Amino acid sequence: MKKIPVKIVLLSLALILFAAALYVYRPNQNKITRITVVGDSQTKLQPDTAVVTFAVVTQGSQAVGAQQENARKSEAVKAAVKSLAFAADKIEVKTNDYNLSPEQDYSGKMPKIVGYEVKNSVTVSIGDLSQIGAVIDAATKAGANSVEGISFVVRQDSPAQGDALALATRQALAKAEAIAKSLNGRIVRVVETNEGGISNLPTMQRYSSNSMMANASSISAYTTPVQAGALDVRSQVLLVVEVET
Repeated sequence: MKKIPVKIVLLSLALILFAAALYVYRPNQNKITRITVVGDSQTKLQPDTAVVTFAVVTQGSQAVGAQQENARKSEAVKAAVKSLAFAADKIEVKTNDYNLSPEQDYSGKMPKIVGYEVKNSVTVSIGDLSQIGAVIDAATKAGANSVEGISFVVRQDSPAQGDALALATRQALAKAEAIAKSLNGRIVRVVETNEGGISNLPTMQRYSSNSMMANASSISAYTTPVQAGALDVRSQVLLVVEVET
């Protein structure tokens, strides 16, 4: 049996001891943890658009007659609104709803159709808030006999929307930093960002068409006053970050 050289034995022992030392004194590896936080902020913003809904309601003994009368008045309303001096770049008109329904008399044994009612709702988006009253006046004078409401909104492409999202993002990041600090760690990178959305809590104002149309000849020199207030706007941002501990 051959003898193992002393040098080889010593070298082997040295390697074993070195490996054991590396295992015992190996450096602590930092752990990476992912956390998800949501930034939710609410702020007040000035609206930049008003959405007014008008309705033209006509009645007649025949469906065709009520429909034709409604079409004539509806076109007059749209034309009157679009003819305003500022309308070219600051206004948008579109049909919101259309309904033709019979009016029935239930006094007898069997319901009897006695006429027809046609309702055409038109939505007008106004970018110049100082002209809301002028739009209402023009539409009602042209034949709109119902103003169903006004809502004030902030456009999606408005810089104010970006400011609201930035506020929610800062809040989410502050939450993530607080969590990282509580874990004795630090944020190493943002993995994912999701916009939870921006929601307007709209201000709705309603007007009575009867009071607006009464004595129209005596108040024709006046413009319907409408004042927009600040909106409560809520924004959400979801962040996924990696924390090194």
